[in-house]
Amino acid sequence: MERIKQVYLIGLGAVGSAYAAKMNEAEPGLVKVLVDRQRLAAYREAEIRVNGKPCCFSFVTPEQAVEKGDLILIAVKGHHLADAITLIRPFVGEKTIIISLLNGISSEDEIGRVYGPEKLLPAFVVGTDATREGRSTNYSNLGRIVFGDQDGLASPKVQAVQALFDRTGVPYSISGDILREMWWKFMLNVGVNQVSAVLRAPYGAFQQVKEARELMAMACREVLPIAERIGINLTTADLDACHDLIARLDPEGKTSMLQDVEAGRKTEVESFAWTVVALGEKYGVPTPVNACLGRMIATLEQTYRR
Repeated sequence: MERIKQVYLIGLGAVGSAYAAKMNEAEPGLVKVLVDRQRLAAYREAEIRVNGKPCCFSFVTPEQAVEKGDLILIAVKGHHLADAITLIRPFVGEKTIIISLLNGISSEDEIGRVYGPEKLLPAFVVGTDATREGRSTNYSNLGRIVFGDQDGLASPKVQAVQALFDRTGVPYSISGDILREMWWKFMLNVGVNQVSAVLRAPYGAFQQVKEARELMAMACREVLPIAERIGINLTTADLDACHDLIARLDPEGKTSMLQDVEAGRKTEVESFAWTVVALGEKYGVPTPVNACLGRMIATLEQTYRR
């Protein structure tokens, strides 16, 4: 197992900035942020803060690539993934590990088609209530990064990332069935992200209002038979676990999709509702709730006040 010394991050949103700040607090300069030349000046001019503390990130463009990454963290939105895959190319070496922290269930496949599945370590973030306003990120719960090899073994990649997170204080858990857990997170996002965006509801609404929880559950339940068709064993107990997780979050915290809607940004509805609808059509599973949510969110996007 080789020690991870060079970490690159692409995607300085709420999740990316929170975890990069955590690692750099333990080892200053460990994480460098990858940007294109068009964004470089804007990033350098604006002070980035996490929980009120200024963060002095080092920014690197593809043209400045000198060292290959031991680990590359991808934390962009789904609609920016293709650009991110291209941008990281100069930093990917023979031994580079790539972790995608994107929502949804398809980013690993897209990255793997370009760089090979052997470079990937499947992962996702759960339990965070990080929110971003401008260049400022705040959170009460950092959450944890769940990761693991698809075969469930403690591979050198798993051990190297575990050692990195141990020494930098990043909360994590190692999964023996990462695909199932990624589908559980997908189901959670399909419910809470989309319903929160439509209702403009923070986590507190789901903690306090039965009807909000019911709407979330209706969207989530459409994922269960789809997962069953492809061999992923999700049950109603997993839906209960979604509710239990939300009950522990900051009541004033907001999902990433609600933050996008409030900021007038493009959402990840393609990764949620429209993915459920497409898979439902493929496997013969009705998905009327997600079809409705998808149309509602698409309408919100097209009627933002500019």
